Amino acid sequence: MLDLNSIEKAHKRIVSVVNRTPFAYAPNLSEISGYEVYLKKENLQRTGAFKLRGAFNRIAALVEEAKDNGVELAGVVAASAGNHAQGVAFSAKHFGIDATIVMPESTPLTKVQGVKEFGAKVILHGTNYDEAYAYAVTFGEENKFVFVHPFTDDDVMSGQGTVTIEMFEDVDDLDAIVVPVGGGGLISGMSVAAKALNPEVKVIAVSAKGAPAMKKSYEAHTTIDSTSVRTIADGIAVRDTSPKTLEYILKNVDSFVGVSENEIAAAILFLLEKQKLLVEGAGSVGVAALLHGHIDLPKGSKVGIVLSGGNIDVTMLALIIEKGLVKSSRKMKLMVTLVDKPGALQAFTQILTTNGANIVQIGFDRTSTDLKFGDAHVSVALETKGVAHQESLRQKLSDGGFVFKEEH
Repeated sequence: MLDLNSIEKAHKRIVSVVNRTPFAYAPNLSEISGYEVYLKKENLQRTGAFKLRGAFNRIAALVEEAKDNGVELAGVVAASAGNHAQGVAFSAKHFGIDATIVMPESTPLTKVQGVKEFGAKVILHGTNYDEAYAYAVTFGEENKFVFVHPFTDDDVMSGQGTVTIEMFEDVDDLDAIVVPVGGGGLISGMSVAAKALNPEVKVIAVSAKGAPAMKKSYEAHTTIDSTSVRTIADGIAVRDTSPKTLEYILKNVDSFVGVSENEIAAAILFLLEKQKLLVEGAGSVGVAALLHGHIDLPKGSKVGIVLSGGNIDVTMLALIIEKGLVKSSRKMKLMVTLVDKPGALQAFTQILTTNGANIVQIGFDRTSTDLKFGDAHVSVALETKGVAHQESLRQKLSDGGFVFKEEH
């Protein structure tokens, strides 16, 4: 079962292997929010995410059970978009056990390679976690491998709950903890520990709006599955709601908020620039909620935010940074229709450059079917200096007689 005793037992079991990650005061976030903010940096964990805690605890328990029963553990199998996979692969290698990981076909290459580096066999199957999960269960049954569930197993959730143990030991008077939610294993374990240690602490769940199943289920007090998921926070892109984790969430979570893709991107950029931390989308949702006013607590509250992982695909990072720059008003894209004659383009770009905008990309189109004869579309991407600068540019262009559209 999952309770404080099982979580404390898990902590003793994993303490010699799992990093005790920093739980550090964040002055920039504190100043912006008006709260006293601390960041639990599970992005600095071995394997790059909190998932190692639950995976190691579960496999250690399986090894103990097999030894007590005098049997040999054939192997373990798991389904994961990446972080649980690396946790299982690492733990299996530690104990000398065969591991097979089933991952969705869209899994970033960096996460696939990370699993293979620990010696696990990788099977790419399905378009999302749930399809990979179904295949992994069948594989386990056929090969007599034990399936290690990423979030509904009691040993896994107990391992994840050790994050709370460390946070409360480091800062013993927290008013609230902010936890990312996908399948719900992390927040189940953490919330059980938090409410047992301090019933007054607020537990705030955060999910991506592109993967809303658990939030909708929380609001409806019953399981609601999503027909599809689409989010840059791939670590929490879970389509179906687990009744087991929902039960813990309904019991222990005080509020549940969702964040948009642009808000997640802006949070990743903020953490990279201001905190010097590389955090993946799923790990950034708590900071996204804080930065964009979705967390409502008394001023001065002590708030602990879990940065759940840092395994981000480098090829996706450029796109995320681009979104973050747009969201933070440091980049804007415009399209204007000009009369295609000498000097028209120069007049347009001169307004931009003389008012401090840096043109980083420009396109010129004479052939679109919506154009009048003799007109041209000009699209530009600009580096800007914030909200006020963008407003000034809009006004200068309007004063100059240019009619433009903003592209997002």
